[in-house]
Amino acid sequence: MTKGILVNYDYCTGCHSCEVACKKELDLPKGEFGIKVEEVGPFQYANRPGLEGTWEWTYLPVITQACDMCASRTAEGKMPMCVQHCQAWCMYYGEAEELVKKMDGKTRWALLTVAE
Repeated sequence: MTKGILVNYDYCTGCHSCEVACKKELDLPKGEFGIKVEEVGPFQYANRPGLEGTWEWTYLPVITQACDMCASRTAEGKMPMCVQHCQAWCMYYGEAEELVKKMDGKTRWALLTVAE
C-alpha cells in the first residue's frame, strides 16, 4: 500500500515548521529540502463571480525528491517529522486510500506521495 501525506492547504499558514523539521531530520545542507513550502499570491480577484474584490494568498508544502517519508521513523510507528511539527495541524500521514476519505470537499486538499 502507498503511504502519503495529506495537506489541507486552506489552513497552512506558511510557518515553515515542516521544512525546518525535515531539514534537521534528513541533515540537509543549505538550499536543499525534503519538503518545501511554496507560496502562491497574493493576488486579487476582479472578475470571478462571487470572489470579486477578495484576495488569495496560499501556502502549499511540496515534497521533493529528497523525501523518503521519514522511513526510519515511520518504520517505528512514528509520524514523519513534517507532520509531527506542523503548527497548523493541517498535515496527516497514512495509507493514501485512507487519507483520501478525509477530503471533505469543503476545503482544498493535496495528497502527496513519493515514488517507491
